[in-house]
Amino acid sequence: MQTVSMFQAKTTLSKLVEAVECGREKEIVISRHGMSVAKLVSVVRQPVQQRIGIAKGRFTVPDSIDDSNELIARMFAGEPE
Repeated sequence: MQTVSMFQAKTTLSKLVEAVECGREKEIVISRHGMSVAKLVSVVRQPVQQRIGIAKGRFTVPDSIDDSNELIARMFAGEPE
């Protein structure tokens, strides 16, 4: 674990981030006036899952999406179907 001052962190931030990102440092503690105030750590990346087409085949789209407009308006107004 490396500890750096606030000034050093400000002047070398990109290098510090790179060190954490590539694994050279597990964490870097930033101190102000000799006291630890923050910790720089890498973010655990979640694998990106396929999103496009996620609902493919789960529902059908009607020929006209406007056919039910009056029914939907009545339902929003709380009127019976």
